[in-house]
Amino acid sequence: MASGGRSETRLTVGGIGSSRNGRKVDRTRGLSWLAAAGIVSSLLIMIVASVFARSITVPNVPRSSGLPLEIWAKLPDVVVTFGTWAAVVLGAVGVFAGLIAVRRGARYPSWLLIGGGLVAVFVFALLPAAGSTDTVSYAVYGRMAVLGRSPYLTTPYQLARLGDPIGIAAMHQPYWHFAISHYGPIATAEEWAAAKLGGTSVNAIILWLKLWNAIMFAAIALGMDRLLRSDPARRARAHLVWTVNPLVIWVLIAAGHVDVLAAGFGFAGLMILRARPGDGRVALPAALGAGLLVGLACDIMFDYFLFAPALAWALRKQWQAFGAAALGGLIALGPASLWAGTAYFRGFAGRSGFAGADSFYGLISPAFRGHLPSGMALLVELACIALALLLLWRLPDGPPDLPAIRPALAFSLAWLFLFYYTLPWYNAMAIGLLAVYPASRLDWAVIGQFAIATFANLPGLVYYLHPHWVSYAAKISSFKFMPLLLFVAVVALVWLCVTRRWQPGVGREPRRATPPALSGATAQQRLLS
Repeated sequence: MASGGRSETRLTVGGIGSSRNGRKVDRTRGLSWLAAAGIVSSLLIMIVASVFARSITVPNVPRSSGLPLEIWAKLPDVVVTFGTWAAVVLGAVGVFAGLIAVRRGARYPSWLLIGGGLVAVFVFALLPAAGSTDTVSYAVYGRMAVLGRSPYLTTPYQLARLGDPIGIAAMHQPYWHFAISHYGPIATAEEWAAAKLGGTSVNAIILWLKLWNAIMFAAIALGMDRLLRSDPARRARAHLVWTVNPLVIWVLIAAGHVDVLAAGFGFAGLMILRARPGDGRVALPAALGAGLLVGLACDIMFDYFLFAPALAWALRKQWQAFGAAALGGLIALGPASLWAGTAYFRGFAGRSGFAGADSFYGLISPAFRGHLPSGMALLVELACIALALLLLWRLPDGPPDLPAIRPALAFSLAWLFLFYYTLPWYNAMAIGLLAVYPASRLDWAVIGQFAIATFANLPGLVYYLHPHWVSYAAKISSFKFMPLLLFVAVVALVWLCVTRRWQPGVGREPRRATPPALSGATAQQRLLS
């Protein structure tokens, strides 16, 4: 028995202990190979789905210069649909297998995880955007800014009527015809810079956007590695959750979503809010910097305002630090909000009650797939608050020197699991936090929910596939099976909170060791004593 009451399997040459230890090593090695096979095969399938620029995963835009890697051809819809579904399943299985192997003692070289993940990231940055048409909207909003028009007031249709080539390209995506920007002023500034560099080529603008995403993704991975460099197990786990996770790479880098920039700023803000050993106090410069960085994240995507109450909760007993964090947030948000104007906030507020097609609320009524009634929307928002409080109360302890991580994870998970409009790339805010969180069954709930949401949105925002039975299968998956599994994920998270069975074996009666057999003389002596 090892110190602290934990059982330890000892190696006994030629004995039972040796046999058991050998089987454990073989199982761990098998899990490691399964992890490698699942992750690599998933990434390869995703690369194939992205490189063929006329396939259904890639936005339909005019061919132009700007992308170093693309094949101007089309794969059959059935191949792309079932291939991307397989990629999500293989990627999730690979990540889970790797996490179990790390828990059982496997250790992977950090250079291999970082190097492999970042090579994949920069390959996807050079490929056409896949899995979403959002990059086209970024390009058109950037073009508007270059032309001196506000993306919070101008629609792509209006830009197309002026004869602008980027606006005309956006007309190939019906969803964006009349959509104004819901992204923050810093996101608009990034889109302006990409449009300035990319000119009148949609692909060139998207290339710049994806390259900046890849740089931020790499910065997050390297920041995690430095933070956890003294703990090989947590270090390997963090890279499995973030750096080499095919699901993360697909929704953030392959699809080119701006969420990775917001996640990077928000994650950095929570990381620099360090508690001093001993008294647990936070230095005022760190609090100021945390508020500033979280404010910058909100300037990209307002959804990251969820990190603000996390800072407030972490600093609730330190009023000076609380004030410094609030000041930092105001410095970041104030000038940017004045520049964006009230149109930005009106557009953001206009999304209230809008329900995603793949949310589980469509199971209650098909009418809930588009827009929830105001009463129903209010109930969902109250349920999100209730779940956030439950998570804040019952989540396992977070890193003791990072006091804002636990509340930030609680608030973001409540929103991602229950809110009526979320998309898989929104999960970037929770996945980054989970990567530095101690291992527990929370990994299964969060990554499982992420995989289900990603599966539901494949092969992209297109459901008119050929042959027709493929289109029918995609609709059933997105509107029936995956929403049901998303609801199961919510139930599983609540069950874990109520029972607090975050670790395997918690809540079970410990096994009693079988006493060794006694010789006749020894048994007689014990009876007489």
